[in-house]
Amino acid sequence: MMTRRRMIAGLSGSLLLGEAGLFAGHAAAAETAPPELVALSQKKPLIKRTFRPPNFETPLADLRSEFTANDAFFVRYHLAQVPEVDVRKWRLRVVGAGRTQEWSLDDLKRGFESVSIAAINQCSGNRRGLFSPRVPGVQWSYGAIGNALWTGVRLRDVLRKVGVAADSVEVVFDGADAGLLPKTPDFVKSLPVERALDENTLLAFEMNGQPLPHWNGAPARLVVPGWTATYWVKHLTEIRIVPKPYDGFWMQKAYRVPTNVFPGARFQSQERSDTTPITEMVVNSLVTSHESGARLRRGRGVEISGWAWDNGAGIAKVEFSLDGGRSWRDTTLGRDLGRFAWRGFSLPLDTTQMGPINISVRATSRDGTRQTDKLTPNPSGYHHNLIQTLQLEVV
Repeated sequence: MMTRRRMIAGLSGSLLLGEAGLFAGHAAAAETAPPELVALSQKKPLIKRTFRPPNFETPLADLRSEFTANDAFFVRYHLAQVPEVDVRKWRLRVVGAGRTQEWSLDDLKRGFESVSIAAINQCSGNRRGLFSPRVPGVQWSYGAIGNALWTGVRLRDVLRKVGVAADSVEVVFDGADAGLLPKTPDFVKSLPVERALDENTLLAFEMNGQPLPHWNGAPARLVVPGWTATYWVKHLTEIRIVPKPYDGFWMQKAYRVPTNVFPGARFQSQERSDTTPITEMVVNSLVTSHESGARLRRGRGVEISGWAWDNGAGIAKVEFSLDGGRSWRDTTLGRDLGRFAWRGFSLPLDTTQMGPINISVRATSRDGTRQTDKLTPNPSGYHHNLIQTLQLEVV
């Protein structure tokens, strides 16, 4: 299946310094030094957060397109050994109700209907580095996110080929990445069986019309639109349908939040009285056209723009405020790429008067939830969706 497991490969030779790309409104948590940019193989220079395992985020300038380019898409791993997969030998093993079957990549492409879906892929800890006080974990800023067109086959079509028993509770997913030490918990995740059978859950082998990049899960990965990226298992090797809750580390110990604190889908089979697994993304928005601290030329036309997204309910509106949140006005929404994709917004900015402009932006979902003006504390720094404020100056 693999040529070999090996340590992280493909780092290019040069380390490049880049713009800080930080936003005001979070000054207490912002970094004070420009981030380090590193180019992985087949990637543009990305912001290095950790080297081993490889965690690299997308710079703001590369988040301005409707679909985030494959070579700029963020990289997230928990384990340090990232596999080089030989697609010709790769097989996906699926275990169902008394039956086990293996498929090659060609088998999947020929044997099942091909479908595409536009969807946000966002790390659960995106913006963790903006929490104050600081919380442990990879100190992401805004760039552990991307929007892509994912193409593959429906997971449910594959599962039904091996049989889904009536007493099935969860579906368990394992990838080819591994830890350096034998005792390191393998990165294995599970989904409730009903979410696994949802028509939008895919086994994807293409990203933006191209084969999946190595650093984004080649040759096939799980795509769970609306749910955070912890479930989007990369380099898939095995899928198992099981009649009881999976008890591995990455479900029982990691990626959990206080029960009944955040909105969204529940993971009933994994719930405890104190914590529950993180599931859906929360409503959020991001200005990508400008960074806080930007100086604007007086009298020259300026358009503020960016993206808003949620768990798949769809974005109802994006508003802006120029008076610290005392009053809000609607922005203009861009075209709808699909309910799991982000939605563009824009607004013209009056630059006829010199001086500072503080602009805040917030999104509201069609299910009625709205970005918060106060963070919900949690030990791992998940679901950062604080209203963003930029400080600009007309000169």
